[in-house]
Amino acid sequence: MGDELELLANLYRKMFKIRCFEESLLELFSQGKLMGTTHTCIGQEACSVGVIQALDMTRDIIFSNHRGHGHFLAYCEDMEGLLNEIGGKNAGVCGGIGGSQHLHKNNFYSNGILGGTVAVATGIALAEKIKKSNAISVVFFGDGAMGEGIIYEAMNIAALWNLPILFVLEHNQYAQTTPSTMQHSGNIAERAASFSIKSNELEVADVIEVYRVAINAIDYVRSYGVPFFLTLHTYRLAPHSKGDDFRQEEELEKYRIKDPLGLARKKLLSSNIDTTGIENHVRSELHEVIQRTLHST
Repeated sequence: MGDELELLANLYRKMFKIRCFEESLLELFSQGKLMGTTHTCIGQEACSVGVIQALDMTRDIIFSNHRGHGHFLAYCEDMEGLLNEIGGKNAGVCGGIGGSQHLHKNNFYSNGILGGTVAVATGIALAEKIKKSNAISVVFFGDGAMGEGIIYEAMNIAALWNLPILFVLEHNQYAQTTPSTMQHSGNIAERAASFSIKSNELEVADVIEVYRVAINAIDYVRSYGVPFFLTLHTYRLAPHSKGDDFRQEEELEKYRIKDPLGLARKKLLSSNIDTTGIENHVRSELHEVIQRTLHST
Protein backbone atom coordinates (compact mmCIF):
# COMPACT_ATOMS: atom_id res chain seq x y z
CA MET A 1 0.00 0.00 0.00
CA GLY A 2 1.38 3.40 -0.96
CA ASP A 3 1.97 6.14 1.60
CA GLU A 4 -1.08 8.13 0.51
CA LEU A 5 -3.34 5.07 0.59
CA GLU A 6 -2.04 4.18 4.06
CA LEU A 7 -2.81 7.72 5.17
CA LEU A 8 -6.28 7.58 3.61
CA ALA A 9 -7.00 4.21 5.27
CA ASN A 10 -6.03 5.67 8.66
CA LEU A 11 -8.11 8.80 8.14
CA TYR A 12 -11.04 6.68 6.98
CA ARG A 13 -10.77 4.56 10.12
CA LYS A 14 -10.93 7.68 12.28
CA MET A 15 -13.86 9.14 10.35
CA PHE A 16 -15.72 5.84 10.49
CA LYS A 17 -15.11 5.61 14.25
CA ILE A 18 -16.56 9.08 14.76
CA ARG A 19 -19.56 8.29 12.54
CA CYS A 20 -20.34 5.05 14.36
CA PHE A 21 -19.92 6.70 17.76
CA GLU A 22 -22.27 9.55 16.88
CA GLU A 23 -24.90 7.22 15.40
CA SER A 24 -24.71 5.08 18.52
CA LEU A 25 -25.25 8.16 20.69
CA LEU A 26 -28.47 9.02 18.87
CA GLU A 27 -29.63 5.42 19.28
CA LEU A 28 -28.80 5.35 23.00
CA PHE A 29 -30.67 8.62 23.56
CA SER A 30 -33.70 7.27 21.71
CA GLN A 31 -33.65 4.23 24.02
CA GLY A 32 -33.55 6.42 27.11
CA LYS A 33 -30.10 5.18 28.10
CA LEU A 34 -28.55 8.66 28.02
CA MET A 35 -29.88 11.89 29.45
CA GLY A 36 -29.50 15.56 28.61
CA THR A 37 -28.67 16.57 25.06
CA THR A 38 -26.03 16.03 22.41
CA HIS A 39 -24.97 17.62 19.14
CA THR A 40 -23.45 15.19 16.65
CA CYS A 41 -21.09 16.00 13.79
CA ILE A 42 -22.37 13.37 11.34
CA GLY A 43 -21.26 14.47 7.88
CA GLN A 44 -18.51 16.77 9.17
CA GLU A 45 -15.95 14.14 10.18
CA ALA A 46 -13.44 15.02 7.46
CA CYS A 47 -13.01 18.50 8.96
CA SER A 48 -11.87 17.36 12.38
CA VAL A 49 -9.87 14.37 11.17
CA GLY A 50 -8.12 16.22 8.34
CA VAL A 51 -7.10 19.24 10.42
CA ILE A 52 -6.13 17.46 13.63
CA GLN A 53 -4.05 14.88 11.74
CA ALA A 54 -1.88 17.78 10.58
CA LEU A 55 -1.15 19.07 14.10
CA ASP A 56 1.74 18.35 16.44
CA MET A 57 -0.11 16.48 19.20
CA THR A 58 2.76 16.92 21.65
CA ARG A 59 2.48 20.69 21.85
CA ASP A 60 -0.40 22.22 19.84
CA ILE A 61 -3.59 23.11 21.71
CA ILE A 62 -7.07 22.35 20.34
CA PHE A 63 -10.25 24.19 21.22
CA SER A 64 -13.56 22.68 20.18
CA ASN A 65 -17.19 23.77 20.55
CA HIS A 66 -20.63 22.38 21.44
CA ARG A 67 -20.40 19.98 18.46
CA GLY A 68 -17.11 18.55 19.59
CA HIS A 69 -17.22 14.74 19.75
CA GLY A 70 -15.51 14.44 16.38
CA HIS A 71 -12.73 16.81 17.36
CA PHE A 72 -12.20 14.90 20.60
CA LEU A 73 -12.07 11.48 18.94
CA ALA A 74 -9.85 12.76 16.12
CA TYR A 75 -7.48 13.98 18.83
CA CYS A 76 -7.29 10.96 21.13
CA GLU A 77 -9.80 8.24 20.01
CA ASP A 78 -10.87 7.76 23.64
CA MET A 79 -14.41 6.51 22.98
CA GLU A 80 -14.78 5.02 26.44
CA GLY A 81 -13.78 8.17 28.27
CA LEU A 82 -16.07 10.25 26.09
CA LEU A 83 -19.09 7.95 26.38
CA ASN A 84 -18.68 7.75 30.15
CA GLU A 85 -18.51 11.54 30.27
CA ILE A 86 -21.68 11.94 28.20
CA GLY A 87 -23.33 9.39 30.45
CA GLY A 88 -22.35 11.30 33.60
CA LYS A 89 -20.15 8.44 34.83
CA ASN A 90 -17.17 8.76 37.16
CA ALA A 91 -14.95 7.19 34.52
CA GLY A 92 -15.63 10.07 32.13
CA VAL A 93 -12.73 12.24 30.97
CA CYS A 94 -14.01 15.02 33.26
CA GLY A 95 -15.42 12.75 35.94
CA GLY A 96 -18.89 12.87 34.40
CA ILE A 97 -19.50 16.50 35.34
CA GLY A 98 -18.72 18.12 31.97
CA GLY A 99 -21.07 16.11 29.79
CA SER A 100 -21.22 16.30 26.02
CA GLN A 101 -20.16 19.91 25.61
CA HIS A 102 -17.53 20.57 28.28
CA LEU A 103 -14.58 18.30 27.57
CA HIS A 104 -10.92 18.38 28.50
CA LYS A 105 -8.09 15.94 27.99
CA ASN A 106 -4.41 16.90 27.81
CA ASN A 107 -4.25 19.65 25.13
CA PHE A 108 -7.93 19.44 24.19
CA TYR A 109 -10.59 21.83 25.51
CA SER A 110 -14.22 22.59 24.69
CA ASN A 111 -17.30 24.30 26.03
CA GLY A 112 -20.85 24.92 24.91
CA ILE A 113 -20.78 28.73 24.77
CA LEU A 114 -21.26 29.80 21.16
CA GLY A 115 -17.99 31.36 20.03
CA GLY A 116 -16.69 31.35 23.61
CA THR A 117 -13.66 29.20 22.98
CA VAL A 118 -12.37 31.56 20.28
CA ALA A 119 -11.33 34.19 22.82
CA VAL A 120 -9.81 31.56 25.12
CA ALA A 121 -7.87 30.04 22.21
CA THR A 122 -6.55 33.48 21.33
CA GLY A 123 -5.37 33.98 24.91
CA ILE A 124 -3.63 30.63 24.83
CA ALA A 125 -1.92 31.63 21.57
CA LEU A 126 -0.56 34.68 23.39
CA ALA A 127 0.68 32.47 26.23
CA GLU A 128 2.46 30.12 23.82
CA LYS A 129 4.04 33.11 22.06
CA ILE A 130 5.34 34.45 25.36
CA LYS A 131 6.70 30.99 26.27
CA LYS A 132 8.33 30.72 22.82
CA SER A 133 7.10 27.14 22.63
CA ASN A 134 6.49 27.26 18.85
CA ALA A 135 3.13 25.64 19.61
CA ILE A 136 0.01 26.93 17.91
CA SER A 137 -3.56 27.26 19.09
CA VAL A 138 -6.35 25.86 16.91
CA VAL A 139 -10.01 26.69 17.41
CA PHE A 140 -13.03 25.15 15.65
CA PHE A 141 -16.35 26.98 15.38
CA GLY A 142 -19.40 26.94 13.13
CA ASP A 143 -20.96 29.55 10.85
CA GLY A 144 -23.66 30.20 13.47
CA ALA A 145 -20.95 31.52 15.77
CA MET A 146 -19.95 34.12 13.19
CA GLY A 147 -22.78 36.27 14.55
CA GLU A 148 -20.91 36.59 17.85
CA GLY A 149 -18.87 39.75 18.38
CA ILE A 150 -16.27 37.94 20.47
CA ILE A 151 -14.94 36.24 17.34
CA TYR A 152 -14.14 39.57 15.67
CA GLU A 153 -12.58 40.94 18.85
CA ALA A 154 -10.39 37.83 19.01
CA MET A 155 -9.35 38.11 15.36
CA ASN A 156 -8.51 41.77 15.86
CA ILE A 157 -6.24 41.03 18.83
CA ALA A 158 -4.68 37.99 17.07
CA ALA A 159 -3.79 40.17 14.09
CA LEU A 160 -2.59 43.16 16.14
CA TRP A 161 -0.38 41.06 18.40
CA ASN A 162 0.76 38.52 15.76
CA LEU A 163 -0.52 35.47 17.60
CA PRO A 164 0.01 31.86 16.42
CA ILE A 165 -3.60 30.76 16.06
CA LEU A 166 -5.49 28.85 13.37
CA PHE A 167 -9.16 29.79 13.16
CA VAL A 168 -11.16 26.92 11.60
CA LEU A 169 -14.67 27.78 10.45
CA GLU A 170 -16.73 24.64 9.83
CA HIS A 171 -19.35 26.19 7.58
CA ASN A 172 -22.13 23.58 7.73
CA GLN A 173 -24.74 26.04 6.41
CA TYR A 174 -27.01 26.01 9.46
CA ALA A 175 -27.23 27.50 12.94
CA GLN A 176 -29.57 25.02 14.60
CA THR A 177 -32.39 25.19 12.00
CA THR A 178 -31.65 28.61 10.48
CA PRO A 179 -29.88 28.60 7.08
CA SER A 180 -26.71 30.67 6.91
CA THR A 181 -28.22 32.73 4.09
CA MET A 182 -30.89 33.99 6.49
CA GLN A 183 -28.46 35.18 9.16
CA HIS A 184 -25.27 36.36 7.46
CA SER A 185 -24.85 38.98 4.76
CA GLY A 186 -21.92 38.79 2.39
CA ASN A 187 -19.29 36.06 2.35
CA ILE A 188 -18.30 35.14 5.89
CA ALA A 189 -15.17 33.36 4.62
CA GLU A 190 -13.85 36.78 3.56
CA ARG A 191 -14.35 38.51 6.91
CA ALA A 192 -10.86 37.68 8.16
CA ALA A 193 -9.47 39.91 5.42
CA SER A 194 -10.80 42.92 7.34
CA PHE A 195 -8.11 42.18 9.92
CA SER A 196 -5.42 41.45 7.30
CA ILE A 197 -5.50 37.78 8.29
CA LYS A 198 -4.50 35.43 5.50
CA SER A 199 -7.17 32.85 4.69
CA ASN A 200 -8.16 29.89 2.54
CA GLU A 201 -11.39 28.00 1.94
CA LEU A 202 -12.21 24.51 0.76
CA GLU A 203 -15.28 22.52 -0.24
CA VAL A 204 -14.88 19.44 1.93
CA ALA A 205 -15.15 16.25 -0.07
CA ASP A 206 -11.72 14.61 0.13
CA VAL A 207 -10.25 14.20 3.62
CA ILE A 208 -6.75 14.02 2.13
CA GLU A 209 -7.26 17.44 0.57
CA VAL A 210 -8.42 18.81 3.95
CA TYR A 211 -5.26 17.38 5.49
CA ARG A 212 -3.01 19.00 2.87
CA VAL A 213 -4.69 22.39 3.16
CA ALA A 214 -4.42 22.16 6.94
CA ILE A 215 -0.71 21.33 6.77
CA ASN A 216 -0.08 24.45 4.71
CA ALA A 217 -2.14 26.62 7.07
CA ILE A 218 -0.45 25.19 10.17
CA ASP A 219 3.03 25.59 8.66
CA TYR A 220 2.21 29.22 7.90
CA VAL A 221 1.03 29.95 11.46
CA ARG A 222 4.01 28.18 13.02
CA SER A 223 6.60 29.67 10.69
CA TYR A 224 5.45 33.28 10.84
CA GLY A 225 3.77 33.32 14.26
CA VAL A 226 0.65 34.97 12.91
CA PRO A 227 -3.03 33.95 12.61
CA PHE A 228 -4.65 32.15 9.68
CA PHE A 229 -8.35 31.69 8.91
CA LEU A 230 -9.44 28.42 7.28
CA THR A 231 -13.01 27.96 6.06
CA LEU A 232 -14.20 24.39 5.48
CA HIS A 233 -17.48 24.23 3.60
CA THR A 234 -19.18 21.12 4.96
CA TYR A 235 -22.67 19.85 5.76
CA ARG A 236 -24.32 18.38 8.84
CA LEU A 237 -26.28 15.28 7.80
CA ALA A 238 -27.90 14.67 11.20
CA PRO A 239 -30.25 16.93 13.19
CA HIS A 240 -28.92 19.89 15.15
CA SER A 241 -29.52 17.92 18.34
CA LYS A 242 -31.41 14.65 18.76
CA GLY A 243 -34.42 15.17 16.53
CA ASP A 244 -35.17 18.78 15.60
CA ASP A 245 -34.66 18.59 11.83
CA PHE A 246 -36.89 20.50 9.43
CA ARG A 247 -34.84 20.23 6.24
CA GLN A 248 -36.29 18.75 3.08
CA GLU A 249 -35.34 15.17 2.21
CA GLU A 250 -34.24 16.31 -1.26
CA GLU A 251 -31.64 18.61 0.28
CA LEU A 252 -30.32 15.92 2.60
CA GLU A 253 -30.06 13.38 -0.20
CA LYS A 254 -28.04 15.81 -2.33
CA TYR A 255 -25.41 16.00 0.41
CA ARG A 256 -25.49 12.32 1.33
CA ILE A 257 -24.17 11.63 -2.18
CA LYS A 258 -21.21 13.93 -1.43
CA ASP A 259 -20.55 12.52 2.05
CA PRO A 260 -16.72 12.56 2.50
CA LEU A 261 -16.86 9.29 4.44
CA GLY A 262 -18.54 7.50 1.55
CA LEU A 263 -16.19 9.10 -0.97
CA ALA A 264 -13.14 7.96 1.01
CA ARG A 265 -14.54 4.44 1.15
CA LYS A 266 -15.08 4.39 -2.62
CA LYS A 267 -11.53 5.59 -3.22
CA LEU A 268 -10.10 2.84 -1.02
CA LEU A 269 -12.23 0.18 -2.68
CA SER A 270 -11.21 1.40 -6.14
CA SER A 271 -7.60 0.86 -5.05
CA ASN A 272 -8.42 -2.72 -4.05
CA ILE A 273 -8.29 -1.95 -0.34
CA ASP A 274 -11.07 -3.76 1.49
CA THR A 275 -12.56 -1.53 4.16
CA THR A 276 -14.50 -4.38 5.78
CA GLY A 277 -11.74 -5.20 8.24
CA ILE A 278 -11.47 -1.57 9.34
CA GLU A 279 -15.21 -1.25 9.77
CA ASN A 280 -15.64 -4.53 11.64
CA HIS A 281 -12.83 -3.67 14.04
CA VAL A 282 -14.34 -0.26 14.81
CA ARG A 283 -17.83 -1.72 15.33
CA SER A 284 -16.47 -4.41 17.64
CA GLU A 285 -14.46 -1.90 19.67
CA LEU A 286 -17.45 0.43 20.00
CA HIS A 287 -19.77 -2.41 20.99
CA GLU A 288 -17.43 -3.40 23.81
CA VAL A 289 -17.14 0.23 24.95
CA ILE A 290 -20.92 0.62 25.06
CA GLN A 291 -21.40 -2.59 27.02
CA ARG A 292 -18.77 -1.63 29.59
CA THR A 293 -20.09 1.92 29.91
CA LEU A 294 -23.74 0.96 30.36
CA HIS A 295 -22.81 -1.28 33.25
CA SER A 296 -20.39 1.11 34.96
CA THR A 297 -21.10 3.64 37.70
